[in-house]
Amino acid sequence: MPEHIGANFSKAASSLPDTDWFVDKLYGWVVDLGASLMTATHSRYVIDLNRPPDDSALYQRAGTHLVPETTFSGQAIYQQGVPISAEAIAQRRQAYWQPYHDKLALEMNRIRQKFGYAILIDAHSIRSHVPMLFNGQLPDLNLGSNRGQSAAQSLITLSAQALSSSQKFSFVLDGRFQGGHITRYYGQPQQGWHALQLEMAQCVYMREVPPEYDQELAFKVRPILQSWIENLLEWSPDSER
Repeated sequence: MPEHIGANFSKAASSLPDTDWFVDKLYGWVVDLGASLMTATHSRYVIDLNRPPDDSALYQRAGTHLVPETTFSGQAIYQQGVPISAEAIAQRRQAYWQPYHDKLALEMNRIRQKFGYAILIDAHSIRSHVPMLFNGQLPDLNLGSNRGQSAAQSLITLSAQALSSSQKFSFVLDGRFQGGHITRYYGQPQQGWHALQLEMAQCVYMREVPPEYDQELAFKVRPILQSWIENLLEWSPDSER
């Protein structure tokens, strides 16, 4: 969190409660399988990398913005009387949003050039209970495919089978989380770009309050994730024929 931005935060936002905590640690082993791993370096309170650059709505119902002004609990992120100007949003988009997406597109093209296609997994996590966004407890594993449009159907089916294979974890496909901007923009299967989003309830692999990575919990979900990624690495567009 850049100091000049965080200095204007409210008390409710200062601890960055809506962070996708420790996701890079949870998936760090994928590089040993030969996959690439990109990690966001700034809080979504700076700018949300998973929102369109023009801040257009992803869902018909209320959602969050490119530069959020409220937490998932509905509390103001900024101190009273400190509005975010259009100029400030444009500066953040240029400084933080654009470099990330430039790098991601470059990597997707590199992989597609090498293999003829590329598969992107957009990994997220969120607290298991967020009343403002959904009722009750969120399913453990929430796979989003933009309603079947962001990846080849056989890839979606393979992923759903792998992630729903254990009775220990609840699973849903294209439920509350169907995929954000990253899944929708980079999910162009006709162009050789396949994208899926996995939103994981944080209670699956960490202690939510205060946020703390739990190695024992993470160890229990890793076999499912690893089996899934290994299946993705073995998949090819030939499976569609």
